[in-house]
Amino acid sequence: MNTIQKGANKLNTIKVAMGQEYALRLSSSPFFLLVDYKGMTVANFTDLRKRLMDVGAEAHVVKTSIFQTVADAAGLKDVGEGLAGQIAVITGQKDVAATAKVVKTFNKETKKCVLCYGYIDGERTESDTLNTLADLPPLDELRAMLLGTIMAPATKLVGTLAAPMQQLARVIQARVDKEESN
Repeated sequence: MNTIQKGANKLNTIKVAMGQEYALRLSSSPFFLLVDYKGMTVANFTDLRKRLMDVGAEAHVVKTSIFQTVADAAGLKDVGEGLAGQIAVITGQKDVAATAKVVKTFNKETKKCVLCYGYIDGERTESDTLNTLADLPPLDELRAMLLGTIMAPATKLVGTLAAPMQQLARVIQARVDKEESN
């Protein structure tokens, strides 16, 4: 076997390993975002990774041709559309809105790391939608707001039901106080 064949075999082994790693990341995350990191320095990328880690996400530079092959094999439609240049994939296990917010804020501060598009539960989501999603409050805050909305009528109902009993208790207490003073 000549040197070129050995090099090609080694390169193919590396590509297969990269593909398996991409497939594992995609299958273990409910979402992924594709960002163009053109012009970012190592320090910028490290800063972005630290920020993403705080919201339970991570960024990885990908080789676009291998990533597209893996995404196609996973049944994701239209991944190749807009997949060019220096692309990084951001995956996570938690809140996609918080992850999109980190990317949006980072881009606003550095003018780098442009959000291209993403996939949420296997459906392509364009950057406009992801940027809107980034403007939403965190998931826990949304849950608290929803719970507050649900609980408000119940609280009013309890107050309404308790009011006659409180009035009756005041009348009885006033009567007791009057009896004691006589």
